[in-house]
Amino acid sequence: MSATRVLAIMGSGETTPTMSKVHRALFERLGPDPVPAVVVDTPYGFQENADDIGERIVEYFRDAVGRPVGIASYRSAQIDPIDAATAVARIREARYVMSGPGSPSYALRQWAGGPIPGALEEKLSRGGVLTMASAGALTLGVVTIPIYEIYKVGAEPTWLEGLDLLGRATGLRAAVVPHYDNAEGGNHDTRFCYIGERRLRVLEASLPEGAFVLGVDSHTALVLDLESGGASVAGLGSVTVRVDGRSVVFPTGTRTTIQALDAAARSAAAGHSVHPAAGWTGDPDASAGAEGTPDGRAARAGTVRAGPIGDAVAEHEGAFVAALAARDVRSAVAVLLELDTAIGARLRAGEQSPDLDAAGATFRSLLVRLGEMAVGGARDPREALDPFVGTLLELRDRARDARDWAAADLIRDRLAEAGIEVRDETGGSSWLLRDRAAPG
Repeated sequence: MSATRVLAIMGSGETTPTMSKVHRALFERLGPDPVPAVVVDTPYGFQENADDIGERIVEYFRDAVGRPVGIASYRSAQIDPIDAATAVARIREARYVMSGPGSPSYALRQWAGGPIPGALEEKLSRGGVLTMASAGALTLGVVTIPIYEIYKVGAEPTWLEGLDLLGRATGLRAAVVPHYDNAEGGNHDTRFCYIGERRLRVLEASLPEGAFVLGVDSHTALVLDLESGGASVAGLGSVTVRVDGRSVVFPTGTRTTIQALDAAARSAAAGHSVHPAAGWTGDPDASAGAEGTPDGRAARAGTVRAGPIGDAVAEHEGAFVAALAARDVRSAVAVLLELDTAIGARLRAGEQSPDLDAAGATFRSLLVRLGEMAVGGARDPREALDPFVGTLLELRDRARDARDWAAADLIRDRLAEAGIEVRDETGGSSWLLRDRAAPG
């Protein structure tokens, strides 16, 4: 039986409900439990809240994926040699390895000349699953975009040397660009991992010979099976092969081959465009040689549609209901944003269907439910506390009538500890809820 050797590239959302299904499927390729798994923390190692980020990732895999993961901690090249050796050992022992959010340029600086790239490459050559997402995905190619420096600091568009793990594992000579369909900029172009069309064109002009852009949309995964040579797209968006502004798009649900990705790049480089809404057929024979490739055969191209929108709505509605039941407002909002992204992608593609209308209605109903929960949370806390405090005050009044001062004082003191001030007045007792954040 051949070893499982998989490289998964996630455009974003590596710790969201959307990608949990992809993570679970990747774990299942590795056989029965236990499956040792680690997260390499280098890309976010410079952040002051690195510990919190790591804890959230561990919690996500435990709660959303149903798998335990550990942290292979290599936050800086200056860490203690024993800690460095421990991180490398954990990577080598793990069968599932992920590296994700943070800064690609920081990660590359810390990994340069060190043991981490070799340990990651070993996972692809000897067996296991390597998932690289967001910043981690950017490091995979022959060159890397220094996103923070360009988008946040204003540096001129330029490439950094990448790890080229993708090239050594698959032969694909590419610059990996996650967040490819990013739309957070609103009134300015933040596609292509926040750099936009103008700066991407500048970068394309200086790509190494024979290299192309491999774009992976947000909440989307490109899964490359290194044993079979297969390639598949999962999630909400698409994978794009782009050369000099010409693109070949592989929508979610596509099952094709690694060779087809290379053929698409060759075809685009030769000037043969494919309509952006089209993808390559899942038939491996059809994608073996695209038009303009050396054997001259024409690859068949056809529209590969995304999975039914109803399935996506059902999955998101389930996650939303679970989040509300757990009173996890942050996760509920995240699910709504993901569903909005999924619906928006369909609308931008020109889709019109009753299912899409129903998806919009479901989104609005879920939004109303979140609003109702917010209204409940915004109520005057006295309304919720009054029945309970009133009962305690009634018991206290009875204790006072019986001259049981110890019991009366105990009730008053316990209420005070809870931030409730009891005031004895003519005709009975009243209470005030103190602002516990106020000084004194």
